[in-house]
Order: sequence, then C-alpha cells, then structure tokens
Amino acid sequence: MSVNNQGRVTIPAQVRRAAGIEPGDSVLIHVEDGRVVIETRAQLAARIRREVAAAWEGTGSVVDELAAERRAEARAEAGGITAADEQPDADDATGGADDDPDPER
Repeated sequence: MSVNNQGRVTIPAQVRRAAGIEPGDSVLIHVEDGRVVIETRAQLAARIRREVAAAWEGTGSVVDELAAERRAEARAEAGGITAADEQPDADDATGGADDDPDPER
C-alpha cells in the first residue's frame, strides 16, 4: 500500500471488512503512539463507553449518583434543608413549643 501524491490511501477491501468499515461510512482518523488509527463513529463511541466503564470507581449507577449529588447541591442552595429536616418532630405533632414562629413571645 502506498500514499498517492494527494496524500490519499486506499484501504484494501479485506482490511475494511475486518474493521467493519462499510462504503459510505464516515471515519475518524487520529495518531496514537505514532500509528494512524482509523475508526468509525460507532467504533469510537463504543471504545469511549468501554474506557469510561473501566475507569469508573464509584458504586451503583452513575445516574443515581449524579442525581443524589444534584439533590444535595439543591438542598445546600436552599439553605441546607435536608430530608431529615422536613420530617415532623414528636413535639410538632403534639403542639410543642417549636410551633411558635416567634420564640421571643
């Protein structure tokens, strides 16, 4: 295989088949460790998903963890109200002293 005077290379059919590259596919080309790497967008997306999954050090679902972080941030922005703060105390149910909005009275 050689590069023509316009810098073009024809990828042999056997290599295209082995790489899953079909006529009309859009490919991405980059240099990695001095090698030219050609991959389809689907191959790139799959590779990125694998790399992210391999690097994931959390537990459970990424989505659940992100949602929990966002809820915590929202609570902090709202003045630090937490789910525990929203639960009524035993005094609240019995009309305790905490019911008075102005404790100075």
